[in-house]
Amino acid sequence: MRPKSRGSITLKNSDPRSAPLIDPNYLSHPDDLKIMLAGLKKTLSIMQSPAFDKIRGKMVYPLDINNDEQLIEFIRQTADTEYHPVGTCKMGQDEMAVVNTNLQVHGVSKLRVVDASIMPTIITGNTNAPVIAIAEKASDLIKQSHKSGL
Repeated sequence: MRPKSRGSITLKNSDPRSAPLIDPNYLSHPDDLKIMLAGLKKTLSIMQSPAFDKIRGKMVYPLDINNDEQLIEFIRQTADTEYHPVGTCKMGQDEMAVVNTNLQVHGVSKLRVVDASIMPTIITGNTNAPVIAIAEKASDLIKQSHKSGL
């Protein structure tokens, strides 16, 4: 739930219509692979327990729980995200921050970012509720700025 690997998003070129270059950089931190390996071994152990003998069936991916090399290769070939990326437009005041605490892009007037990308780190859970909270806060900030003429 808390990967240490970090990817990147960069501009392909100066054309705003060009898709960005996205490198998720999955499993680049050794701790992430270690955790995935332990989780896969636990899953295989549970599925191979006698409690599943009557319903188990044939393994779709026959894996040897004692062969770390094989398991790591399987993880590298099949693991992916659950599509809750965060942090590409981090909120904060440090040099890596893209938006301030009012969700305004540093150095760009009248532009805000209102989604999970402002979260500096991923939460342990679905990002839906926090994004709703961010949107509610953003709507209050936008209304407030219109009232004050900013």
